Amino acid sequence: MARRKKIYEGKAKTLFEGPEPGTIVQYFKDDATAFNAEKRDVIEGKGVLNNMLSEYFMTGLTNVGIPNHFMKRINMREQLVRACEIIPLEVIVRNYAAGSMAKRLGMDEGTQLPRPIVEYCLKDDALGDPLVTEEHIAAFGWATQQDMDDILSLALRVNDFLAGVMYGVGIKLVDFKIEIGRVYDGDFMRLIVADEISPDSCRLWDIETGQKLDKDVFRRDLGSLTDAYTEVAKRLGVMPKTNPPVTKPTLIN
Repeated sequence: MARRKKIYEGKAKTLFEGPEPGTIVQYFKDDATAFNAEKRDVIEGKGVLNNMLSEYFMTGLTNVGIPNHFMKRINMREQLVRACEIIPLEVIVRNYAAGSMAKRLGMDEGTQLPRPIVEYCLKDDALGDPLVTEEHIAAFGWATQQDMDDILSLALRVNDFLAGVMYGVGIKLVDFKIEIGRVYDGDFMRLIVADEISPDSCRLWDIETGQKLDKDVFRRDLGSLTDAYTEVAKRLGVMPKTNPPVTKPTLIN
């Protein structure tokens, strides 16, 4: 489709104006970053895989009644999504200790938590996306108490869905992060899942071997990130009958 005005460019995606008011075209890049972008590379084909996987997960959320911004996939790297006002929080759901939580609390990675734990980080790259509490969120007006109740409910419902889907293909959902947006229908406001759901935003381990199938492969130099993401896509039946093109298309300004 003809390239429209760029709205925002992040580490993994670029957003453009959509063809209709209230829509956005979300373009998945091949850029890989870690440690607040201190480590970076370009992984050919990563954007294609994340676009397809995010479509799969968002469509699944829609099918079980969890509202989200996804409308349709346009091509191998772009999808049409509903515009929304992003709440400046990363919502993290943890089923097992890993990453920053394991380090922060001195826990062995892979320790199963007594129940899913939901954490919140302020979306601010300059500050390193610091962990914040509901008290901070309320005090600084990032979200209301009703918002927080709804966010918690959405996050746990997404966790139930993703954990079940992954378990069915032999993958353990260790943790994941989502973003939440506000959409308005007249005077009525509701919250929806936004951004993306992909191996970039989840920790996924093979149930039998513990093999990492997520961005930790890149963070910790554990092998080919494309191979890991392709394995997830194959297990979920997301891969097309022929291999997807991995070359980056020329953007039309």
